[in-house]
Amino acid sequence: MPVNAPKNALILAAGVGSRLRPLTDLTAKSLVQVNGTPILHNALHNLDRVGVEQVTIVVGYRKEAIKDSCGGRFGRVDVKYVESSVYDRTGSAYSLWLARDALLSGDCFLLEGDVFFEENVLRQLLISEAPDAAAVAPFDQLMQGSAVLLSDLGFISEFRLKQTARDLTADDPPLYKTMNLLRLSASTLRTEVVPALDDMIKAGATQAYTEELLSYLVETQGVQLAAVRCDDLRWYEIDDAEDLRIAERIFAKADV
Repeated sequence: MPVNAPKNALILAAGVGSRLRPLTDLTAKSLVQVNGTPILHNALHNLDRVGVEQVTIVVGYRKEAIKDSCGGRFGRVDVKYVESSVYDRTGSAYSLWLARDALLSGDCFLLEGDVFFEENVLRQLLISEAPDAAAVAPFDQLMQGSAVLLSDLGFISEFRLKQTARDLTADDPPLYKTMNLLRLSASTLRTEVVPALDDMIKAGATQAYTEELLSYLVETQGVQLAAVRCDDLRWYEIDDAEDLRIAERIFAKADV
């Protein structure tokens, strides 16, 4: 295992997942199953496989379902929970801020609780020699959400939030989708991420998203975030029923 392999991870799983209703009427979005495996279980299993020892999950909507499903230990991983009571009116950056103690505990994987991915995505993040790295993949016609441009040296140079395939033009430089899987160093978390979160929340930006925080850090504060290309690896972000169908096709008849 690389020397920079984080022992900690933080998963954001507080949201309602309204676009996945009726599947999320009675359970959390992160417990929706892809070919029989809950999204969150897949993440915990993969984190366990790459040596993570402690995972903090930010919960809100249907928090008891998540706690019952994952417990205090999952495989060899200790699982802790941070609760958001305002999950229905705050963005993911607020969830991140609530878990700032976990962010100050050392090098950390950071992931959203709606991404189904194979273990090798984490291994690719570990191979990168950069202190801070984000998994990305080519932005295709089916995708929407946050996208990034890359510098010649392979760092993220610009974020484009709320990108859709309709916005793509032939003249655009290559766009990459952020996979919402990152590896961040203890130093960057302590000196950049947590202070920026404190400033955002103090300023009242409680509905901001993690991508807006990262955009600020990269474009304004000069944080160097290496783009780890995962072009050939299996993953999918699951926001609605169509995403779920695509994810099940991607992971059909294959070891997760």
